[in-house]
Amino acid sequence: MIKSMTGYGRARETVNKRDITVELRSVNNRYLDCTVKLPRVFLFAEDAIKSMVQKSVSRGKVDVFVTIDATGADESVVSVNESLARGYLTAIRAMGETFGLSQEISARELARMPEVLCVTKAEEDLESVAADICSVLEKALAAYQRMRETEGAKLAADIEGRLQTIETLTAAVEERSPQTVAEYREKLLNRMAEVLSSTTIDESRILTEAAIFADKVAVDEETVRLRSHIAQLREMLRSGEPVGRKLDFLIQEVNRESNTIGSKCSDLEITRKVVALKAEVEKIREQVQNIE
Repeated sequence: MIKSMTGYGRARETVNKRDITVELRSVNNRYLDCTVKLPRVFLFAEDAIKSMVQKSVSRGKVDVFVTIDATGADESVVSVNESLARGYLTAIRAMGETFGLSQEISARELARMPEVLCVTKAEEDLESVAADICSVLEKALAAYQRMRETEGAKLAADIEGRLQTIETLTAAVEERSPQTVAEYREKLLNRMAEVLSSTTIDESRILTEAAIFADKVAVDEETVRLRSHIAQLREMLRSGEPVGRKLDFLIQEVNRESNTIGSKCSDLEITRKVVALKAEVEKIREQVQNIE
């Protein structure tokens, strides 16, 4: 199933006391351009996020927005500055001996001394945090992919309908083309009859001129290639791989064959069919620009 390059996905979960929200948005682009925006303190997870997106998306400008509320995950560690506490204790005992005071001091009293107790933030396992973010990203990617597949199915249906119209127009051109030769022969015969009313008309010359004209306006090769391109387009639309670039190239070939048919034929009816055909080709080309 083909996918559109335009999509949106969002997921929000609380993982290890962190409230994590991930949003993905994408628009058309010739190549993959992934931009990640997340809080500065979590920039270490950027490479992991980009790597995960690159495995799921081949083309498009993808913006990933990550917001994290880590208030509940903040943990503090209380530690004892033992050397400082020992210094305080030694100094207090010395004071007691010097001034004849009691040297008894409780742990609580010692803890109240400046900087004896140190409060620091617990170190985080960066790989674990990155994995938590990627777990939410995975769910956002799933929603994003579903939207792209839905949009891709609509694009494929639209293109398929236009391909059917192109086939119908091609068949009409194929049916009309031989008639233009017969009409040209008849017109040539009538003109010569008017000019050479008293002279015998050279039938072989008429046949030669008609043959030359038929060779000039023959579009058999073009219509055969056109049908081949249409068949390939249909096959690509059913492919599960990214085919946007291939479709873009092939639709250019379809346009080239259409132009050739138009340049060969001077018949008004065929010209109208070719104009309609090229209009359908242009609409398909616009749609192909949205396909991954």
